[in-house]
Amino acid sequence: MKIIKYNAICNLGGNIEEVFQKALSGCTDCFVNVGEWRVGRVESELPEISKEEYNLRCNRLLLAALAPLEIEKYDKSSLAVVCATSNSGVREYEKSRNPKHYEIGNPAEFVKNYFNLNNYYASVSTACSSGIKAFVVAKNLLDAGYAEHVLVTGTDSLANVPLYGFDSLEILSPVPSNPFSKNRKGINIGEGAAAFIVSKDCGNIDVLGIGETTDFYHSTTPDPEGTEAERAIRQALGNNTADYINLHGTGTRANDLMEGRAVNKVFGDKIPASSTKPLTGHCLGAAASIETALCCKLLESKSNKVFPHIYDGDYDSEIPPIKLAGNENLPAVIKTCLCTSFGFGGTNSAICLRSA
Repeated sequence: MKIIKYNAICNLGGNIEEVFQKALSGCTDCFVNVGEWRVGRVESELPEISKEEYNLRCNRLLLAALAPLEIEKYDKSSLAVVCATSNSGVREYEKSRNPKHYEIGNPAEFVKNYFNLNNYYASVSTACSSGIKAFVVAKNLLDAGYAEHVLVTGTDSLANVPLYGFDSLEILSPVPSNPFSKNRKGINIGEGAAAFIVSKDCGNIDVLGIGETTDFYHSTTPDPEGTEAERAIRQALGNNTADYINLHGTGTRANDLMEGRAVNKVFGDKIPASSTKPLTGHCLGAAASIETALCCKLLESKSNKVFPHIYDGDYDSEIPPIKLAGNENLPAVIKTCLCTSFGFGGTNSAICLRSA
């Protein structure tokens, strides 16, 4: 499977170029306070949606991300839609009480109807791993011949339900997230959307592999040994290696310990790695989509720099050592990226990308 086009929008900017440049510079200024919470809110102007049942902030974010992809140029009968989300329109439902708003399938249905497409459409909701899981569905559609192209998207907007939910779990941080530090206090929620057009044979970025496993450990806590997370990483890599790892890196005690163990077992402390969540916030169902788009742009830029890992430098000694990236130039251009994503319910995923 290959990626032809892609775009992303989040607190860092209104398109992938703005998001990429700010992420590469390590910009942590694009956060606002909402009550006691520090959040990554999109400040870009968003398009309006006339139909009330689809007029959701998550769909407006998604429409902004789709704008440069020229969807109209593709055959309407052979373009499928897969959308990753975890909140859909729960934000609007709090006031509207319109059950259409909180349907998980709303964003995918919106895109299908907005562009008058006539192929498969569905939403994927596996918590924070949704963005990579959507690529799995896309690959299955392409391999089975159900579609010539698939529009893979991810979108989530800020809402009270996830904010209060994460706060009740005591993993929401009022200060900047600090992944892999012994002083970490939890996550900062963000919002955004990303979109990709993929095909089986044509594109500038190869999807070398996707790994997906399940812990069967706990509904909200990952297996501390990271056994299945490690297996997902190895599935994604196949016989390949990686020049850079975009970590899930939430800044919670449980996730960082698990992920550190899994990454160390596969790579030791030899491969530069970073979490971009201190820059974008944790965008929930859209997180892996945005982070995959950042990896795509990194590969296309032919850069010998990667996104710096922003934290206080006080590495947690309980976590096995991994190589957290700084702002320094690397010895060679980045050609292969691994992106990891782990969600509630022990759902683990990883995707490996290479410049075609």
